[in-house]
Amino acid sequence: MSGIRCVALSGGVGGAKLALGLYKAVDPSELLIVANTGDDFEHLGLRICPDIDTVTYTLGDLANQELGWGRRDESWAFMDTLGTLGGETWFNLGDRDLALHVERTRRLQAGETLSAVTADIAQRFGIAAAIAPMADRDVRTIVETPDGPLAFQHYFVRDRCEPTVTGFRFDGAIDARPSAALEAAFAGNGPELVVICPSNPFISIDPILAVPGVRALLEACGAPVIAVSPIVGGQAIKGPTAKMMGELGMDATAQGVARHYAGLIDGFVLDTVDAAAADAIMADGPDVHVTNTVMKSLDDRVSLARGIVTFSEQLKQS
Repeated sequence: MSGIRCVALSGGVGGAKLALGLYKAVDPSELLIVANTGDDFEHLGLRICPDIDTVTYTLGDLANQELGWGRRDESWAFMDTLGTLGGETWFNLGDRDLALHVERTRRLQAGETLSAVTADIAQRFGIAAAIAPMADRDVRTIVETPDGPLAFQHYFVRDRCEPTVTGFRFDGAIDARPSAALEAAFAGNGPELVVICPSNPFISIDPILAVPGVRALLEACGAPVIAVSPIVGGQAIKGPTAKMMGELGMDATAQGVARHYAGLIDGFVLDTVDAAAADAIMADGPDVHVTNTVMKSLDDRVSLARGIVTFSEQLKQS
C-alpha cells in the first residue's frame, strides 16, 4: 500500500470503480475522492446526489452489483406504493437508499453543508478515505438539445440519453467555490498525485472543472495529473460518452478524450486495445501509460490503481 497523497475526481459508476482501486492501493487516510454534484437534483422533495452516493456505496461495500447503481439487498415497497398513488416513478429509489436521501435532506434543511453531511455518512459507513462534493453551492448540469435544454436527470434517466446533445452548461457554477476539503487537499504540501477517473468527461468531470478555482488548483499543484480514458476501442465502458462525442463532432476515441483534457493533464492512461494511439496522444503533450483499463473485478481495479501510482512516479522522474 502506497502512502502517496492522492486526489481523485470522480463521477458515478466508472469513476467509483477506480476510486475503490485507489482505496485499496494507497493509504486511504491520504485519499480524497471529489465527487461530481452536477447530477444532483431535487426529486419528491428530497436532495438526490447520485455520484456522491455511488462513490460512498462502492467504498463502503454497499453497492448493488447486479443493477450497477444503488444499494445491494434493496427492496422497492416505496416505489411500488408511489406508483399506485400516481406519483413519479421514472427515477427509482430503493427503500434503503431512500433513508439516506431523507436524512441528508433533513440535515441540509437544518443548515448543515453537503460537505459535512457527506463526510459524516462516509464515516458511519466505515470509509477511511475522505469523500467530498466538488462544491457546497448548487451546480446543475443542463444538457442542450435541438429541442431545448434538459435538466440532466431528465436527459439521462427519464429520456434514457436519447436526445441529441449539442452542448452543456453548468448552472450556478460561476457562483460556486471548491469545497473546503478540496481546497485543503491542495494547501500546504498538496497532493502527490491527481487522478481524473474514467468518468464521462462532459457530464462528470467538466462540472468539477467548471467550479471557479478547481482547474487552477490542478494546474498549480506540481503533482502529476493523470486521466484514465473512459473510451476503449471507440466505445464507452458505460454510459453515453461515445454517443455524446459523436454528436458534438468529436472523434469518439481515447485520443479524443485526451485532447479534451489538453493543457491540464501530464499523463494519460490508455487501454491495450488502443495502444496504437499512444504516439499520437504523446505528440499532443501528455505521456501515456498503456495497460488494461477494463475493470471487471476488484483485482482489475487495484491493479489499474497501482499502475497509475507507478506511472506517476515515472512522470516525476522524467
